[in-house]
Amino acid sequence: MDVFSDLIRGVRAHGSLFGSSTLSPPWALHFVDGAPLTLCTVLTGAGWIVPEHRPPEPLRARETIVVRGPATFTFVDEPDTRAEPIACGEHCATPEQGGTRHRRGWNDRGAGAGDVGGATTLIVGAYPVRGEISHRLLDALPVVLRVGGGGTADPVLDHLAAEVCVDAPGQQVVLDRLLDWMLVCTLREWFDRPGGEPPAWWAAQRDPVAGEALRLLHAEPAMPWTVAALAERTGVSRSTLAKRFADLVGEPPLTYLTRWRMTLAADLLVEQESATVADIALAVGYSDPFGFSAAFKRVRGANPSEFRRTATTASPAAERPVPARTTPADPNA
Repeated sequence: MDVFSDLIRGVRAHGSLFGSSTLSPPWALHFVDGAPLTLCTVLTGAGWIVPEHRPPEPLRARETIVVRGPATFTFVDEPDTRAEPIACGEHCATPEQGGTRHRRGWNDRGAGAGDVGGATTLIVGAYPVRGEISHRLLDALPVVLRVGGGGTADPVLDHLAAEVCVDAPGQQVVLDRLLDWMLVCTLREWFDRPGGEPPAWWAAQRDPVAGEALRLLHAEPAMPWTVAALAERTGVSRSTLAKRFADLVGEPPLTYLTRWRMTLAADLLVEQESATVADIALAVGYSDPFGFSAAFKRVRGANPSEFRRTATTASPAAERPVPARTTPADPNA
């Protein structure tokens, strides 16, 4: 498992398509949910994304913008549009105002639907983000990111354009999967953009030494890893691994491992309500629950039981499985 795959696993479209809207100016759609991530792409035409407290961003055909919540945003025909904003969200109705026809998940084929020359077709998908793991991905993103057309996401756009026109059984499932694919392609291109500053873990994944070490730590987080064991598996000396990993990732391998284990543990404490602290400790590589509790408090600022009480009160459990148990690790790792 690579780092990006691990972090994006909890970011999933699930009935999340706000709609495919065929818009004739003037229009102003205010997306009020403040979702953790919202993907906006224009199939035809153009408009402007106006994030809360930020300058407008033009959005042209085949371009994609991702907005990071919790701030809301508006999609308008022009920044100074005269249209009254229409509130749209997860349960958006079918507004027929300001020249806007909106359908949740499909195009309007009703009266006048065939006459859409020069109109703008917008697809918007919102993504819930579950658990501490996926929030590490959010931390690497700006409030607004843009990716132009002509890249790897173009084939996905073609599939989306075809699917939103078909009101057929299973449509939402297909749209969810396409939106997931679209988001992955968009983030890949944004991280790889010329002159960009991707998170350290993104760049490090492509290094033959640090990247392989990261894959091992994510694939087998409960293994009793030492720097020597990682070096042996990656085929380099201990000193080479330690230096390459620290230079590219920004911290020593075992420090990274401890933080990753505590992130896994944080989600498991919420998801697995019947599991004891000792169970969670074993799942993330600690044979001693006391050593695990001390490490968790050092990294997270609260002991596991306190964290569980606070987290389960604040938010519902995520849907992330317990990682497979392997040989327990040294609790001091």
